[in-house]
Amino acid sequence: MPFSELQLFEERASLAEKELAKLRSELEALQKIVSSGDFEYNEDETVSKKLLEEAQKENEKLKMRVEILLRTREQRKAKHLALTTDLSNMKTMVSIYDTLYALFEKAIIEAYPDLTDPPVVISMSGNANFGDYQCNSALPICKLLSTINAQDKQKVIPKAIAENIMSKVGSSPVVAKLEVAPAGFINIFLKRDFGQAVLKSVLKNGKVPPPPVFRPKSVIVDFSSPNVAKEMHVGHLRSTIIGDSICRLLEYLGHKVLRLNHIGDWGTQFGMLIAHLEDKFPNYVTESPPISDLQSFYKESKVRFDNDEDFKKRAYANVVKLQSHDPKIIQGWKLICDVSRKEFQSIYNRLDIKLVERGESFYQKHMEALVKHLEEKNFLEEDEGRKIMWGLNKEGIPLTIVKSDGGFTYDTSDLAALKQRVIEEDVDWIIYVTDAGQATHFQTLQSCAKRARILVSAHRMDHVGFGVVLGEDKKKFKTRSGDTVKLSDLLDEGLKRAEEKLKEKERDKVLSDEEFKAAKESIAYGCIKYADLCHDRIKEYVFSFDKMLADKGNTAVYLLYALTRIRSIARTANVSQEEMKKAIETTPISIEHEKEWKLVKVLLKFPDIVTKVVKDLSIHSLCDFCYEIACTFSEFYDNCYCVEKNKTGEIVKVNMGRILLTEVTAMMLEQCFSLLGLKPVEKM
Repeated sequence: MPFSELQLFEERASLAEKELAKLRSELEALQKIVSSGDFEYNEDETVSKKLLEEAQKENEKLKMRVEILLRTREQRKAKHLALTTDLSNMKTMVSIYDTLYALFEKAIIEAYPDLTDPPVVISMSGNANFGDYQCNSALPICKLLSTINAQDKQKVIPKAIAENIMSKVGSSPVVAKLEVAPAGFINIFLKRDFGQAVLKSVLKNGKVPPPPVFRPKSVIVDFSSPNVAKEMHVGHLRSTIIGDSICRLLEYLGHKVLRLNHIGDWGTQFGMLIAHLEDKFPNYVTESPPISDLQSFYKESKVRFDNDEDFKKRAYANVVKLQSHDPKIIQGWKLICDVSRKEFQSIYNRLDIKLVERGESFYQKHMEALVKHLEEKNFLEEDEGRKIMWGLNKEGIPLTIVKSDGGFTYDTSDLAALKQRVIEEDVDWIIYVTDAGQATHFQTLQSCAKRARILVSAHRMDHVGFGVVLGEDKKKFKTRSGDTVKLSDLLDEGLKRAEEKLKEKERDKVLSDEEFKAAKESIAYGCIKYADLCHDRIKEYVFSFDKMLADKGNTAVYLLYALTRIRSIARTANVSQEEMKKAIETTPISIEHEKEWKLVKVLLKFPDIVTKVVKDLSIHSLCDFCYEIACTFSEFYDNCYCVEKNKTGEIVKVNMGRILLTEVTAMMLEQCFSLLGLKPVEKM
């Protein structure tokens, strides 16, 4: 799309926004008339309400139109930005893919103006001899032209199409040369001084800038979500780790992120727990009982609930009192929640996870309001005493909004929470991180929310599903006794094994106590996080400390060690911080050797990797990128001397251009580790 067409999009979006603002004013005026009830004739009221309904429908249509225009404008801006980017002063990192896409899209439209929405296919080259990237649009365009011109006997070949496209490609700070392959592929060779300029800008800025985001969104990420009175176990591991990494990524890009921990802190189990508390610790209102193991306390109350009818009646009575906010019952509830909260927080502190707790209790009043609203709009249907709600087209499974006994369900809570988040929090994007088994529930939730106009086209909702964690026997991860593995025990075992690994390498003899502790925690928690994140989240994975603590292959240990080694190069060369600062200003990054250039090209992929992860919310692509950096750096280091020494071990030459390349590689890895939640250490 030519840049003039992008400007047209700008104008159309602006006009639509003005139109929407005007309609909103009219809508507010109509709402005042209808709500005032000040009518001489009933007919006027009917007309005004009809006008209001029509205006509301028009308002929704315009909101949708504006959102589509704005979204299209953002996408186009992203792809055209690099065509005018000043490489000497980058606040965001240039996307090679978007740059090439914009360049070839413009050329293809000029070469074939009669084609509607012609295919623009850009990919990385698998062989450096055939360029760094390729434009593979000629073949699909050839098929389109053959269909359109079916009566034309003159055959169109992909090579001719590619040559035509190439003749229209303008100059670019990114492209050194283009070549057309016999099959019609356009091989694209990047300019080395472009790569040099981008990485030099990163060094000067002192940080790795993100790819551009034109309209930061307000995002809620709902993850972790343990239940009060139950200990966090291995089942909470994936949601907690994946959710945190998604938050880190979106925060890095400049989005406003609310990290929500939607804990289970309401319902029948609390009536049961409070009844047990009343018997065991009757003075709990004034004296805090030693409920050190809440899990055992829960098991005891559950046994009584299942076997003692009188106890069960008291438990249900306590639920009623809890819902009516009886002071004494609320005190017992708070006590149980506080004990759990401290246990949860100890896990989050160890894993460096930040969350805002908002339990199901928060949404009680919202659930009541939701049910009233759904009934008024005739969205609820009777079904064997229940009140259910179907989604769009009444497909799939309905939500149970009110049970036959009048109580609410998880469905009610989730829909009320969604409405509160959209209306009160005014969010654009909601992400739920739960196991893949809940996919159907979230599909139904989204469908019902759209039917009730809680979600409109301006909103994005994603369910980030994941597979279960398996033991080495390929069955669901359990202890030898068959119990679910506690998360605290898992972390303790990780620390123990990391310590053994470090002592095996005799690191305890060269590191101080403080350095040894930092290295142990970095490895233990890092390897648990990375082993989870490096797998495609949809798939199950086998939890194995032996594999995740391996110092070879795509593991946290290998990558953390690689970064520590890279960081030690300048230190070993006795390059001071002042010398580094001076070199950044005066010395070009070395890119002459093929292994140097190969490493530079890998580093330049960073913005495209980040963009991909944001689209599919699958973190493993970022892990693969880290591993690619480490492996490519190893090739570079084995072939290109950064420091030369004589036979006695004295340094005789320091190649500062290569030292700068090691520095920017380290910065890139550190940024990736930050997004993954890994904590590197200076010495390991």
